[in-house]
Amino acid sequence: MPRMRLAAALTACWIAWIGTPVAAQSAYPAKPIILVVPQTAGGTNDIVGRLVGQKLGEVLQSGVVVDNRPGAGGNIGTQLVAKAPKDGYTLLMTISSSQAINPALYRNPGFDPARDFRPIALVGAVPNVLLVNPTFPAQNLAEFLATARRKDAQYQYASAGNGTLNHLLGEMLNSMAGLSLQHVPYKGVAPAINDVIGGQLPVVFASLPSALPHIRAGKLRAIAVSGAQRSPVLPDVPTIGEAVTGYNGTLWIGLFAPAGVPQDVATMLQDGVRKALANRDLRDKLDQQGVEIAPPTTPEQFAALLQDDLTKWARIVKSSGAAVD
Repeated sequence: MPRMRLAAALTACWIAWIGTPVAAQSAYPAKPIILVVPQTAGGTNDIVGRLVGQKLGEVLQSGVVVDNRPGAGGNIGTQLVAKAPKDGYTLLMTISSSQAINPALYRNPGFDPARDFRPIALVGAVPNVLLVNPTFPAQNLAEFLATARRKDAQYQYASAGNGTLNHLLGEMLNSMAGLSLQHVPYKGVAPAINDVIGGQLPVVFASLPSALPHIRAGKLRAIAVSGAQRSPVLPDVPTIGEAVTGYNGTLWIGLFAPAGVPQDVATMLQDGVRKALANRDLRDKLDQQGVEIAPPTTPEQFAALLQDDLTKWARIVKSSGAAVD
């Protein structure tokens, strides 16, 4: 009997010993999470990625490291995550212009926006703002449309580049409102804004976080926002849709994982983002940036939003003739 008890005890100890490292290896997250942002540091998505990543790390009790991988309109960083191990340690914080427009804009973006990714969470939305130089002869949206519709009107608008969201917002406005604004592409939104401030061009579309300091300083006049609803940051500025029925061009920001990430990991990440976005401090910081935090959205609803945007922007890209090899 003593020998049997000893054998049983040794067996129990052996099972516990071999089970410990297996449990430790399977616990998620057991190491820092890499959050790839496929845009440059300091931009809207980078700001949101860092704020949300920090709070997500606190919720998951793990480090979250932001890795900026800009290039090719966001394709480089997006490709990296599409090919990353399917373990939940490499994630993508991206914007709709990269995930929903690039597949129509580039002949070979290097990824499939739906097949290669698993939607985790819709984080928020950022409207673009239709802006003019303060000397522009229109004080509001109605006057802007009337001025731009004149037969002799030959106004130009600046964008961050061919095929960017603020380029296509202008093309959509031309098509839906019967305008003929002429597109002038720049290499980034900052030089586009600077030239409109300087009076070289009269009109520009820019994301609210990029434009807000210039609006508040009186260097640019906000005519309208591109989203479906007015922005709480600019409550007196109408939406374009209030005058042009059906117009809606909101930039959304969302978190994706490579397709094939285990369900339990995806669930943990979804719960983590939900808890992070419920934090008052994070919400206040995002509000200050002009980011409209998304209502609770299921991964299935997020996937449907992506699919709707893929269809919409493919149509707009085709009609604009924009293409990048």
